[in-house]
Amino acid sequence: MRVGFFFAAVAALSVGLTFPAGRPALAGGPALVFDPADGKVLYAEDADDHWHPASLTKIMTAYLTFEALRSGKLTLEQRIPYSERAQSQPPSKLGLNLTATLTVDQALKALIIKSANDVAIMLAEAIGGSQQEFVAHMNQTARRLGMTRTTYVNPNGLPAFEQVTTARDLAKLARAVIKDYPEYGAYWSMFDAQIGKIRIGTHNGLLRTFDGADGMKTGFICDSGFNVVASATRDGRRIMAVVLGEATGKQRTLRAANLLEHGFESYAWKELFNHSDSIDTMPIPADAKPVTSVRGAVLSFECGTGAHRKKPAKARPKKPQSVDAAGERKAGGVSEAKVGAASGSSPSAQ
Repeated sequence: MRVGFFFAAVAALSVGLTFPAGRPALAGGPALVFDPADGKVLYAEDADDHWHPASLTKIMTAYLTFEALRSGKLTLEQRIPYSERAQSQPPSKLGLNLTATLTVDQALKALIIKSANDVAIMLAEAIGGSQQEFVAHMNQTARRLGMTRTTYVNPNGLPAFEQVTTARDLAKLARAVIKDYPEYGAYWSMFDAQIGKIRIGTHNGLLRTFDGADGMKTGFICDSGFNVVASATRDGRRIMAVVLGEATGKQRTLRAANLLEHGFESYAWKELFNHSDSIDTMPIPADAKPVTSVRGAVLSFECGTGAHRKKPAKARPKKPQSVDAAGERKAGGVSEAKVGAASGSSPSAQ
């Protein structure tokens, strides 16, 4: 680095300027950007406010599944049963028959890609023996990982007032997942998968649009809005972001992309001046807020807040849909299985 440029950078920082990306645009709820390698915080906004995790809960369910695989309690090829409790879960789900089974590999794909609530129950019962025992293990593991402001009530993130977390705690969990179980990293970046006759696809728009995106997980319920823990890698540098409380899935994707970009562009300056806390050392503010609902700000038909569609001036004839041998509708070249409910109707799938 040239000396003149170095002192110019110091002078700029001394008057409050940030190179080169500036402060990310503020929107939505809590947010956190960090380097999972060392936990360095690159940007934080209300990171210790309580929030409903929605389907980000399934990151912990996956973590405990990886733990069971490593210990030998489960194998990827092992088949696990579909219980009445699993079948009773609302969408998003696979919607299987009670006689059905899935391999653990299939279950992980359904859990992470489709965010299937019924499959979360399958894994919880296979690992813990019951949902209650599994949830106790979730909370014990949260304490072990330093997630001091997180409480789990169920393994899938369906609405429960007591089920809360924070952006910082989610960052700790995401960091533990990639650090402790790198051998299962491919699950987080899968775009789609085939499970029997059912084709599932991701809700993570960053995998389609953001350069270097490689996971992890989205979540949505009306009270928490649209959430994501996102990861991207460029030139060997991995940056992760937690975004909570966006009004739409599109806004969630845009804000996460903005924050990840900020992380990549500002990292060198943070490192140069050691101008950052870590997710472990950053102090918890005394005014950290309790959990609140953002239902009124969310734009979603499921929450009764979606914009009404205008009727077309003239009705146009619909193109006929072909049906394949498995009894699936073909739409835009992609099979949409008739088994189970559509993910768009899910309270916690996006």
